[in-house]
Amino acid sequence: MTIGFSPCPNDTFIFERLLQADFQHQFEFEPVLADVEALNRKAFAEELDITKLSFHTWLYLQDKYELLQCGSALGRGCGPLLIAKKLYEEDEIKDLRIVIPGKYTTANFLLQSRFTNLNNIKEIVFSDIENAVLNGQADAGVIIHENRFTYQNKGLVKIVDLGEWWETETQSPIPLGGIFIHKRLGNDIKSRIEELLHDSIEWAYQKTPFISSYIREHAQEMDEEVMKKHIDLYVNNFTIDLGEEGNRAINTMKNYFKKISASSSLHKH
Repeated sequence: MTIGFSPCPNDTFIFERLLQADFQHQFEFEPVLADVEALNRKAFAEELDITKLSFHTWLYLQDKYELLQCGSALGRGCGPLLIAKKLYEEDEIKDLRIVIPGKYTTANFLLQSRFTNLNNIKEIVFSDIENAVLNGQADAGVIIHENRFTYQNKGLVKIVDLGEWWETETQSPIPLGGIFIHKRLGNDIKSRIEELLHDSIEWAYQKTPFISSYIREHAQEMDEEVMKKHIDLYVNNFTIDLGEEGNRAINTMKNYFKKISASSSLHKH
C-alpha cells in the first residue's frame, strides 16, 4: 500500500516505526514523502492508499477517504500565521500580494475564512514562503510547520494568528491535518492500520526527547530544538486518539465550510 506523508518532524515521528523492517505486520508499505499540498493533489487523483491530508482537502474528498482516529495534527496554539516584513491595517490586507502553501491547505481555508475579499493570492511551496516575503516577491505569506518557530529570527512580524482567530470564532481547536485511508481498502484493513499507527506513535513517544536520524534527515529546519518544538506542538493527545473533542472540532470545521464556501473565494484561487 502507498502511504503518503510529509517530511516534517511530526509526520516522520509518527510513521518511522511503521516503516521499519522489523515491525511485524502483514502489509507492505511504499512510502511517498511529499509536501502536504502535493499529497492533497495526489489524493484528488486517488493515487494514495493511506495519506496525510489537510482537513480542508478532505472536505472535498469525504466520499473517497476515511479519517483514521490517530495520527492527526489538531490542537490549540498551533495554527498558521499570516506574516510580513511590517504590520498592515485591516483594510490594507485585501490588496496585499499574499503567498500561501497551497489552495487545498487548511492554512488557505483559514486565511480566506478570516479575510473574504483577498485580491492577489499565489501558491508556492511552504518552505519558500519566508524568503518570498523577505525578498519582496510577496507582501505577506501564510506560514505553517517549522516556520512558526523561525520567522521572527528572520525579521518578519505576525499580522494575524489564524489558528487563534479560529479558536475564538468557533470555541474549538483547529483541525490542521489528519491521516486518511481510501475507502476501497475496507473497514478491516482500516482498523488494523489504526492499530499499527497507534503502536508506531507510542514507540516514538518512548524515544522522546531523542531526535532520530530518520526525523533529522528529512527535516527542512535542521536545528534540533526547532524539531523538538515542532513535534511537541503538532503531536499531542489528539494525535494518539481524536476522541470526542477532536471529532467535534472536525464536525465544527465541516459545518463552517458548508456555511462559507458558497459565498467565499475559496473555490476561486
